[in-house]
Amino acid sequence: MANDYRRCAELIAAADGLLITAGAGIGVDSGLPDFRGTQGFWGAYPALGRARIAFEQIANPAAFECRPRLAWGFYGHRLQLYRRTIPHQGFAILRQIGDRLAQGSFVFTSNVDGQFQKAGFADDRISECHGSIHHLQCIADCAPSAQAIWPADDFAPEIDEEQCLLTGELPLCPRCRKIARPNILMFGDWGWLGQRSQAQDSRLQT
Repeated sequence: MANDYRRCAELIAAADGLLITAGAGIGVDSGLPDFRGTQGFWGAYPALGRARIAFEQIANPAAFECRPRLAWGFYGHRLQLYRRTIPHQGFAILRQIGDRLAQGSFVFTSNVDGQFQKAGFADDRISECHGSIHHLQCIADCAPSAQAIWPADDFAPEIDEEQCLLTGELPLCPRCRKIARPNILMFGDWGWLGQRSQAQDSRLQT
């Protein structure tokens, strides 16, 4: 094992850049749930467990059509959680390693939590292949491409955590006033607007 660590250190020292690939596991040490298995998901969201609602059912655009306050109870709680979570020290260590290399670092992640940005990684060097909870889109896809995705900065969800329900105002599309949803790729999601993530990926490829 020691030889493996030594070899990794040698490879990093000889590199001119660092590509970081990360999934849900990297956030666990910051206290974030990874929704591992149905029981793990229901443990994090007991109200959904009592209703026997699986992750695939609530992480689905149909939930915003049929039960928007429940869907936003789930995603609004996650948005609050990610906003207040402080990234653990491992993020800073990765950033410091990248800062020492000529080409710096680039992040490719399936996470939607924005923790790399919060840890100080440059936004233009991050590719979020599943989108970001910190951006919204209309459920009706009503806007031209340039206006179709907008920041969630002004949305402050009020949540009844016991019931997993949004009790405050639903976020609305500023163009057509229909319900907004997170700009996240969900299950069975033909309506996800991927242009923001595609632009990030294009930067990664160059």
